[in-house]
Amino acid sequence: MTTLRLDKWLWFARFAKTRSLAAKLCSGGLVSVGGAAVVKPGHLVRLGDVVTVEAGHTVRRVTVLALGDRRGPPAEARRLYAETEPRRARRDVDRATWLPLLDESANDAGSGRLAKDG
Repeated sequence: MTTLRLDKWLWFARFAKTRSLAAKLCSGGLVSVGGAAVVKPGHLVRLGDVVTVEAGHTVRRVTVLALGDRRGPPAEARRLYAETEPRRARRDVDRATWLPLLDESANDAGSGRLAKDG
C-alpha cells in the first residue's frame, strides 16, 4: 500500500477520536498536506508528506513515516509520524485574527463598554 485516505490516517495516528471527526477536520479546512489546504477527507497521503493539523488549541506539523493498517495503541500511532516542529498554540499562529486591536476612540467615555456601531 503506497497511499491511504487522509481521514483514515488521521484516525490511525490518533489526531482524531473517530474517523468521522477526522473527516470533519479535513472538510473544515483544518488540515493541509504539503502546504495546500485539504477539503476532502478522501485526499491521499503518501510516505514523506508533511501534514499540518489544527486541532483544538494546537497546531501540529508532522511528516508521514508510515501509513498504518489499523488504529492501534498510542505507542503504535506515534510510529506513523515524526514531529517536524514543536507543537504550537493555535493562538500564537493567528494571533492577529483572534485578538483584534481595539480602537480606543470607539469606546464610550467612562462607560467601560464598546460603542455600538450604528
